[in-house]
Amino acid sequence: MQKSKYNASKNLPHLVIIGGGFGGLTVAKALKRAPIKITLVDRQNHHLFQPLLYQVASAVLSPGDIAVPIRWILRKQANTRVLLAEVTGIDISNKRVKFINQTMQYDMLVLAVGVSHDYFGNEDWAKYAPGLKSVDDALELRQRILMAYEQAEWSTNPEDQRKLLTFVVVGGGATGVEMAGALSEIARQTLLQDFRNIDSSDAHVVLIEGGNRLLPGFREPIPENARKQLESIGVEVITNEQVTKIDEEGVVLGQNRIDAATVFWGAGVRASPLANSLDTPKDRMGRIIVEPDCSIPNHPEVFVIGDLANHQHAKEEKDSPPDNPLPGVAQTAIQMGNHVAKCITADRAGSIRPRFVYKDLGSMATIGRSKAVADIFGIKFTGVLAWFIWLFVHLMSIVGFRNRLMVLIQWFWSYLSFQRGARLIRGKNSTKSVL
Repeated sequence: MQKSKYNASKNLPHLVIIGGGFGGLTVAKALKRAPIKITLVDRQNHHLFQPLLYQVASAVLSPGDIAVPIRWILRKQANTRVLLAEVTGIDISNKRVKFINQTMQYDMLVLAVGVSHDYFGNEDWAKYAPGLKSVDDALELRQRILMAYEQAEWSTNPEDQRKLLTFVVVGGGATGVEMAGALSEIARQTLLQDFRNIDSSDAHVVLIEGGNRLLPGFREPIPENARKQLESIGVEVITNEQVTKIDEEGVVLGQNRIDAATVFWGAGVRASPLANSLDTPKDRMGRIIVEPDCSIPNHPEVFVIGDLANHQHAKEEKDSPPDNPLPGVAQTAIQMGNHVAKCITADRAGSIRPRFVYKDLGSMATIGRSKAVADIFGIKFTGVLAWFIWLFVHLMSIVGFRNRLMVLIQWFWSYLSFQRGARLIRGKNSTKSVL
């Protein structure tokens, strides 16, 4: 097979894309035939299908099932090179991307680096309540979940067992709802016959949401339906309560404490620190407020897309508040990525850039086996039908035939056997806490 040759001609404009997620990859792929040089930079060598990351944490899937090397995805794209590197800053005045020991000149820049966890000023909570943004996060959380059961099996103290078998999920968005459902399924189905000293079905899963309802991005009656489905599988749902403290003993809600050995954080996000390199307006979460074409003010050559962008004027709905940013989901990043590619193409042709209009294709969340909620083009689905829709959409969205096949096999096996194929506890020191 002939190798693709990167065109390093100095006469072609240079587009630098920072971030190999949904948005960044979409831009690169949409410009595969454009007469430009493209450099895609990411600090990881793989594209991660984040919507299924919770299934790695809950031992349904392995990391390799939802992660694909970026170089493989773009292997046939001759105008694109991929660099594994950490971007430390952006010199917007001189059009340079900064790395640890060098810089890179650009003519056009796309910032698609996403967001990270936000503990609202309580950064010490992170060690007790990890979030879920990377493969490492998922593996760490999986380790904690499985080890909690192993430790409970050794314990002879009922109070310690109760604490070990209590799992708290903070945040009632889609990830929190899906994680809570998965934890209940592990306890009530997957591990039911595995232990002798404990009954895994005694596990207590608590989902805490600070607002007045779950799934705040969904329209009624879906949030209430999701709550009922979660409660039907044993999840305790608490709304209108703010977490005031998290420590090694569990969480505190006002004057009440929930003793728990395992806590998952899904309550908030904040912008990547890289956003601070751009002297441009930001919202309270640090996201960059972009122009209608997804560029930043006074710098039409710089685009910000995906979770890092606060696009305040792109919704089709006439009744949408102008200051309500777009949802931080894959479809938003993909649509923005395609739009930016159109803008760059228009610039090259001397045409007027189009205005970005977000098209809401729907929202969905799975709750457990044969349980899900979905809102597709204004049509609301719940239960088994929503679950099948969720399965199909997520399966077809995974990059690469091999990965789609592996995920399908794992899902099919889990459904038939009630088992999870990735229940591995890693590390030489995994037994230290129980021996």
